[in-house]
Amino acid sequence: MNKTGSTENTKETKDKDDYEAVCYICRRPESKVGKMIRIPNNICICSDCMQKTFDTINHGSPYMEMMGFPPNMTNLNNLQNEIPKSQKLKKKKPAEDKTEEEAVLNIKNIPSPHIIKGQLDEYVVGQEHAKKVISVAVYNHYKRVVTNTMDDIEIEKSNMLMIGPTGSGKTFLVKTLARLLNVPLAITDATSLTEAGYIGDDVESVVSKLLAAAGNDVEKAERGIIFIDEIDKIAKKKNTNNRDVSGESVQQGMLKLLEGSEIEVPVGASSKNAMVPMTTVNTRNILFICGGAFPDLEGIIKIRLNKQSSIGFSADLKDKFDKDPNILQKVTVEDLREFGMIPEFIGRLPIIYALEGLTRDMLVKVLKEPKNAILKQYQKLLLLDEVSLEFDDGALEAIAEKALEKKTGARALRAIIEEFMLDIMYEIPKDENIGKVIITRDYIEKKGVPLLEMRGTAQKAFTPMLEQKN
Repeated sequence: MNKTGSTENTKETKDKDDYEAVCYICRRPESKVGKMIRIPNNICICSDCMQKTFDTINHGSPYMEMMGFPPNMTNLNNLQNEIPKSQKLKKKKPAEDKTEEEAVLNIKNIPSPHIIKGQLDEYVVGQEHAKKVISVAVYNHYKRVVTNTMDDIEIEKSNMLMIGPTGSGKTFLVKTLARLLNVPLAITDATSLTEAGYIGDDVESVVSKLLAAAGNDVEKAERGIIFIDEIDKIAKKKNTNNRDVSGESVQQGMLKLLEGSEIEVPVGASSKNAMVPMTTVNTRNILFICGGAFPDLEGIIKIRLNKQSSIGFSADLKDKFDKDPNILQKVTVEDLREFGMIPEFIGRLPIIYALEGLTRDMLVKVLKEPKNAILKQYQKLLLLDEVSLEFDDGALEAIAEKALEKKTGARALRAIIEEFMLDIMYEIPKDENIGKVIITRDYIEKKGVPLLEMRGTAQKAFTPMLEQKN
């Protein structure tokens, strides 16, 4: 009994030692205000707040309660528990106590580019060039972080700009990469960012999300990845008559983040105005990946490429690039400047690459090849009812053709499958004799019904209920 109690006390003491003391009144951590004054019941107050409290008492002012300080100094039980754990700051580990962190990430266990790409191949179909670029960039970045050899030759960050049509797998690629590397990842949207938080979030809020993803551990966050999606939405507006609080000014505000600087961010909140402790995060080793669809960029690229068109036998046709599905692969820095990205912003994203638009064959592979493919998810669902699910090649091609018509990339696949699987998922539990369901092209095109294979019998048409619906 005593041994158990001793273990619990030791664990509680260690847990307290992992966090800084926070002032009960102003919520600032000990690293910002200096040594705390500790009063009974584990309550900490900074010297500034204590002095203000004494001044208020000496002047006989009745505003003690407005300061958040209890009126009865003798009844302060359990007040420390009112400070949520998310508002506590983890202490920075001393230099000699980094053996555990180094064991997690060191030069020996950083996967090489071909290993990173091989793991991405298991989840992401196609996009060979994009996977190769991101693998090399991430490998070089974490070599730079781990070795920390900034002597004569300083290695700059490998920030990336990822361009690709909607549904081509930009966000999924980054999510898969962060999961494979086991590093904290923050995914944010550039559409909510405005200048200095003007009716929206300020640029430092992206670092706050990374800090939250790292469990408020500053050192862990400083080795993470930030993916800023919809980066094309902060392009410089064509109409310069109005104040551009969500365009060019946001790009200028992000310059110091991308290059590397010390940013003061709140802990446990997204707003600096909240009464929460502030901490300093150095973005020097944070990898920034920006992504966007850039919908009008194709037209800008075509205009540049068609400048060579002229009259004569050797002239290029003006419609030469109209049917090119991978026109984004020919993007240059000049095209991005014409789109509305300022040169200083593009210069801090040295690695620029484009993803391919998904073709019919690629969509068919997306349906069945990845580890967490959509078809495998439905097969697993029906397998729980002891029913096997199969799709013939014609059905897969029909699904891919319908997805191409919607022009939303791989996102359209789920909606299409949900539509025709509704009746099947509804009817299967009715009959325990059904052993296999085969989805055909005719059923996808609403010209027929799926095939059933009863347990121990030959193939048979679906129930009359489904025949009437189709």
